[in-house]
Amino acid sequence: MKDRIRQIIEEVKEYRAGSEYDAEAFRIKYLGKKGLLNDLFADFKSVLAEDRKETGQLLNDLKSLLQKRVDQFKAGFKSQEASSASFSDLSLPVDFQETGSRHPVSIVLNKMIEVFNKLGFPVAEDREIEDDWHNFTALNFPLDHPARDMQDTFFIETNPDIALRTHTSSVQIRYMEKHKPPLRAIFPGRVYRNEAISARAHCLFHQVEGLYVDKNVSFADLKQTLLYFAQEMFDANTKIRLRPSFFPFTEPSAEMDISCNICGGKGCNICKYTGWVEILGCGMVDPAVLENCNIDSKEYTGFAFGIGVERMALLLYQINDLRLFFENDLRFLKQFRSVV
Repeated sequence: MKDRIRQIIEEVKEYRAGSEYDAEAFRIKYLGKKGLLNDLFADFKSVLAEDRKETGQLLNDLKSLLQKRVDQFKAGFKSQEASSASFSDLSLPVDFQETGSRHPVSIVLNKMIEVFNKLGFPVAEDREIEDDWHNFTALNFPLDHPARDMQDTFFIETNPDIALRTHTSSVQIRYMEKHKPPLRAIFPGRVYRNEAISARAHCLFHQVEGLYVDKNVSFADLKQTLLYFAQEMFDANTKIRLRPSFFPFTEPSAEMDISCNICGGKGCNICKYTGWVEILGCGMVDPAVLENCNIDSKEYTGFAFGIGVERMALLLYQINDLRLFFENDLRFLKQFRSVV
C-alpha cells in the first residue's frame, strides 16, 4: 500500500490542468466522495500495526498535496480571467449584437393606453374564455343575434355556454359588476372571431374598449374624448366624423371616421377616395346594460367605445396587409427597431 501511495503522489505532482474542467475532474477523481483518497483511507484499516505509522504519514502527505494542487489550479485560472478582463485589443473587429424591437401592435397599444391614461382611464383586464352572460346576454345581444352563430364565435365544444371572447366588452360587464359609479376604464386585450384570414381580417386581433359611467354623461363628452384621442394618435389637424350605426349594447350608436392621414383627406386608395377612414365604434351605454350590472339607469348614463389596435397600426404605419402582424417575419419586424 505504501508503494501505491508513493506512486499516486508522483502522479499528482506531475499533473497539469489545462482548463477549469480538467481541474474539477482532478478534484473529483482524488478528493470526491468516491475518490481515490477515500478508498485509501478505507483500505488503511487492514494495514498491519507495524506499518500503520509510516502508511498514515504518507496518506496525510497525499491529502495535503492534493488540496494544495487543487488550490493552485483555482488560483491560476482566476489570475488568467483577471488578466483577460483587463486586456482589450482595440484592433479586433467588433461583434455587434442586434438589439430587439417592439412589435408594431405593442407599440400602438402602448401609445393608446398612454393617451387614455392622460384622460384618467385606468387599465382593466380579465379572462379571455367567457360565459354567455358576460359575452352576449348582459350586453343586450338577443338570442337570435348572428354573433352567437358558430360562423362568428369560437365556442368551447364541451360547453356551448362558454366561448373565446369576441370583444373586450365582456370585461366592461365584469368591471361594472365590481365597481359602482362614477367609473371609467379602458379594456385592452386579445379577442377571437371565427373569420377567414385575409389582408383585412383575422381570427385573432386586439381591441381597446373604453367605458365612462357617471351622472349627466352625454354624447358630447364621448365626442370630445374621441376627438382628443384621434388628434393625440395622429396629429392636431386630424378631423373626426360620427355616422349613425347600431350596436346591441349602445343607444344611440355611431361609427367614427378620421380624415385620412395618408392623403390628408384629398382621397386615395386607402380611404377609397372618400377622404375618410373608419377607426372605431362607439355610443351611449344602453340603459338595459346598466341595469344588468345593477346600475340605476335613471340616475347614471355612460358612453363606451371599441377600437381595433391592428386597424390603428395599419393607418399609422401605412401597412396594407393585416397578416404581416402575425407572421413573425424578421424582415418586417426589424423596421420598427428604432420606434419606442
